Amino acid sequence: MAGMVYLVGAGPGDYRLISIKAVDCLKMADVVVYDRLADDRILQWAPDDAEYIYVGKASSNHTMKQEDINQLLVDKAAEGKCVVRLKGGDPFVFGRGGEEGLLLQQNGLPFEIVPGITSAISVPAYAGIPVTHRAVATSFAVVTGHEDPTKAKSNMRWEHLSTGVDTLVFLMGVANLPHITKKLIENGRPADTPAAVIRWGTKPEQRVLMTTVGTAAEDVAKAQLKPPAIFIVGEVVRLREKLQWFDEPKTHPLFGKTVLVTRARSQASKLTARLEQLGAKVIETPAIRLEAPADGYKALDEAIARLADYQWLIFTSANGVERFFDRLLAAGRDARALGYAKLAAIGTATAEKLKQYGLMADVIPQEFRAEGIIEALKGKLPPHAKILLPRAQEAREILPEKLRELGAAVDVAPAYQTVCGDVDGEALREQLAGGVIDLVTFTSSSTVRNLIQILGSAAPLQTVKTACIGPVTADTARQNGVEPDMVADTYTIDGLVETIKQDF
Repeated sequence: MAGMVYLVGAGPGDYRLISIKAVDCLKMADVVVYDRLADDRILQWAPDDAEYIYVGKASSNHTMKQEDINQLLVDKAAEGKCVVRLKGGDPFVFGRGGEEGLLLQQNGLPFEIVPGITSAISVPAYAGIPVTHRAVATSFAVVTGHEDPTKAKSNMRWEHLSTGVDTLVFLMGVANLPHITKKLIENGRPADTPAAVIRWGTKPEQRVLMTTVGTAAEDVAKAQLKPPAIFIVGEVVRLREKLQWFDEPKTHPLFGKTVLVTRARSQASKLTARLEQLGAKVIETPAIRLEAPADGYKALDEAIARLADYQWLIFTSANGVERFFDRLLAAGRDARALGYAKLAAIGTATAEKLKQYGLMADVIPQEFRAEGIIEALKGKLPPHAKILLPRAQEAREILPEKLRELGAAVDVAPAYQTVCGDVDGEALREQLAGGVIDLVTFTSSSTVRNLIQILGSAAPLQTVKTACIGPVTADTARQNGVEPDMVADTYTIDGLVETIKQDF
């Protein structure tokens, strides 16, 4: 059977500016053929076992010729594959999607077009520049900036284009800017017309250069602005002064900052989302990965088999809650097996995870660490209380030790272990040494220890700011040669983000 090809617009750069239908297509993909301008995080929606083929194009540097890309889509579809051709922006706005579709049609292969948000309107919008505005601009044109200025005859109708449209948006035009501005002026566009060059629009790396038609080429050369960038011309550019929002410090105080998130990939999304909402560029580098305990789940399964013996269950992380209930369900039991046992959660995030299983924590300490739990449980434990503590294999011993001092019998059952994530240590050292990263976040002691192991030493962290989720993590950092610049007073993701925001 013939396959199916989806020609999908990935949007202008911000991976969140992708359509629901595009995500649905990616989820079905057997093959993903993607280009340079599609943010790699968009690929997270495609299956892990899909075939990924990079065909990105930079100026004068094409990984694969367009004709070969067209044929690749035909070949993969002829194999019966579901193919997603992922293109930056929109497939039909200088995206050559038409050429790809025509060859598929000639070969009798089905395809669909999934429009994307074009950079022609979205990039100016992120710069606070509307392409149309009442009483300022009632028309706009999207123009390729790639036309070869040395060819004998131009397809561009400069005599009409220069003054016939209020707003002009040139895509991929930085390299040809001297030619473009020369033609505009020769054909009647005043040299003092406001203009802007916007590089990496909609992304945290966005850079906006305000200029004029007459000085644009010189200003870009001085600023050393490189592709990808758009060139926008017209009176609407003046509106940026009042409509600037994306790169505005009050709105996005972390704009221009790059933050390294070291949490396990499965847990990083909340921290990443909160930092991105504040304008930061986030690099997810999972220093830890969660695995089954080294000796398996024997101790936890045995404890679950005798749940009725325990008066208290104490959870010290959301991971512990999740792994405990995974094993409980694997044993063919559910929350009813807890009977009359009371529950303690080390903090609000752990308590929220319990709520997902229909359970309310009886105790949440004011201080979200082991010492806080001990203080909160004083006077609440029955004589000779039996306590189950499902937790990380490598956790501190202070909690079971102090509980035993209070007369309790404590069973520690490893629910998971944290191991080093699969991270390219050399590449990360280069980023730190090159000043690419402004801040490294640590959300647990294991993220500290494992990142230092990945880097080979604590030395690469000496030149970058570090933020810790609480005092225990901060103490681990100090013990390993890293003095934290920020330590959250509230030991949660929200508390950590607020601390970072206040510091910057």
